[in-house]
Amino acid sequence: MPEAIVSLQNANIYQGSNLVLQDVNITINKGEFVYLVGKTGSGKSSLLKTLYGDLPLKEGTGIVAGYNLKEMDWKKVPFLRRTLGVVFQDFQLLTDRNVHENLRFVLKATGWKDEKLIEEKINDVLDKVGLRSKGFKMPFEMSGGEQQRVDIARAMLNSPKLILADEPTGNLDPETSDEIMQLLFQIAKDYNTAVIMATHDYIVINRYSARMLKTERGKVYDSAMVAVSENK
Repeated sequence: MPEAIVSLQNANIYQGSNLVLQDVNITINKGEFVYLVGKTGSGKSSLLKTLYGDLPLKEGTGIVAGYNLKEMDWKKVPFLRRTLGVVFQDFQLLTDRNVHENLRFVLKATGWKDEKLIEEKINDVLDKVGLRSKGFKMPFEMSGGEQQRVDIARAMLNSPKLILADEPTGNLDPETSDEIMQLLFQIAKDYNTAVIMATHDYIVINRYSARMLKTERGKVYDSAMVAVSENK
């Protein structure tokens, strides 16, 4: 049986008192790659924020990486986030320190203490994204694609069960976008990590086909469900 990393059932998602998405039913399994698409303002960000504990789940049920979203409070949110990796469009690297120190900062902040293990982990994630020799570089010395790889390496530091990638190819040229997509698919396959990628980039979607969730008119439509109903 596949192991569900994300399960939302009859979930109503609010931004403040405003109902953004209604009756959301999604299951995403370990190692699955899923696109999240929809117009600006259609609820994509609110869905992502609910998954990483930034917005409370008030109605329905939700489990992410074994954590019950209905029982989330400020004490539990950091533990949920340690099981997730988040990749941003604008990288959000610390500009005053090199790649190695960017990664070390995150490990220290999430409770790592053993310097030898910290070094091993940093080398491991830089290996995975093909940047083993670039740890000494400052972010401004790197191309956009390299910075995005560092961002992905950072997301992988705590061996996440789920990576949430928010427009990770949004600022990249087509060739670099291809490299980042191949890397994300490889991570899903090799490490059995589920990936949810929010994107507007239909060129990428057409080149790298995968299941798609679409936010539209207050609902979430699932291409897997659409395919099932068409086959009936």
